[in-house]
Amino acid sequence: MKGAGKVVLTLLVAAAVAAVAVTAGSASSQQSTVVIGYAYDASGAMAPFDGPALATARDRIKQINRGSGVNLRLVTCNTQGNKPAVAKACAARLLGRGADVIMTTCDVDLAAPVVQESINAGKLTVAPCIGTDQMGPKRFGAKGRLAFSYGNVAQDEGSAMAEFAWRRGWREAALATDTVIVYFRNVVQAFKARWQQLGGRIVAEETYQSLGGNPASWQNVVTRLNSRDADVIVTSTAAAFGAQVPILNGLRTLGNDTPFLNSWAGDGNYWYTPNPEITNYYYVTFASAFGNDPVRAVNALARRNRAAIAKAGSTGGFVTGASAIDGIVTAVRRAGGSTNGARLAAQMERFRNVPTVSGRVSFSRSLHTVFGRQYRVIRVEGNTPRVVGLVKARVVPKI
Repeated sequence: MKGAGKVVLTLLVAAAVAAVAVTAGSASSQQSTVVIGYAYDASGAMAPFDGPALATARDRIKQINRGSGVNLRLVTCNTQGNKPAVAKACAARLLGRGADVIMTTCDVDLAAPVVQESINAGKLTVAPCIGTDQMGPKRFGAKGRLAFSYGNVAQDEGSAMAEFAWRRGWREAALATDTVIVYFRNVVQAFKARWQQLGGRIVAEETYQSLGGNPASWQNVVTRLNSRDADVIVTSTAAAFGAQVPILNGLRTLGNDTPFLNSWAGDGNYWYTPNPEITNYYYVTFASAFGNDPVRAVNALARRNRAAIAKAGSTGGFVTGASAIDGIVTAVRRAGGSTNGARLAAQMERFRNVPTVSGRVSFSRSLHTVFGRQYRVIRVEGNTPRVVGLVKARVVPKI
């Protein structure tokens, strides 16, 4: 890691801390309490992502409340695996407890019942790490102006993956698309679009479905991928959804050591296997959960929330809970202390390189999920994850 990159990232985090402090003081002069209701998944497929984000949101709230004069209050509700009826009831319960802002789970399909209930009530609705442009007007219509995510929009993330792969000298890519959720699909689509812009060649395109899919079809994907020569195999999927380990280990068992490149969905160490060990595996993510992030403040956040992060499998999305709180407080300050949903959403749409603990974030009228963030690239070799670089998408391709 080059020293200049560390300095820039450290300065960004310092700016985020200063901005939150100013925000807190400004908001406190207008309003004594901002109630944030968080509907999270404690037991289902999104638990490895929701749990750490909730922990760091709590952590950030404690920091902001401590001696700042502003009082943020967090109320929570467990969606029990994001069952639609339970999730909708959770949102209603949080609104009934006076929530000014609603936070929700990290997948737009699973979050939809909460989002709909919240935006219908006119509340700003924030996900820490949804990674699709559907968290906004594209999916939820006019009321979707109230919906935002502090995750990375898939177009940006897939583009960054392509930039990294090109920088590594890889030129021929095999694509394996998990069709189970839109985020997974969009990342691979964005990789393909940017890869071809750069001059890269696609040598294979396979599809599969995790979470309820047929394991026999996964083995067919392994067989077909193994039959093609590629410099890198690209996918977007989470091991918690079931297909990643059989596909990756199936290739390794066949003696195929082609580099495997995943999105942040492939983050964490909860899925590593002892035989074969995970090797030549790369992914892009928000931050390292393993104490080796290039920014000291991120490592400190990880240390303070070590138990929650480890329990959920050590994914870098932990930082997005704190980042979302930074953004909410900044919007409240810029809205003059108001918690009116439309006013807060209007402020967030104007965010351009706003400092947060996860780096600078930007939104627009059309993109309510973060673009332009600097990603960590982590390589896993012998079950050991290590940050090997930073990458930022230069282009957000249309897909």
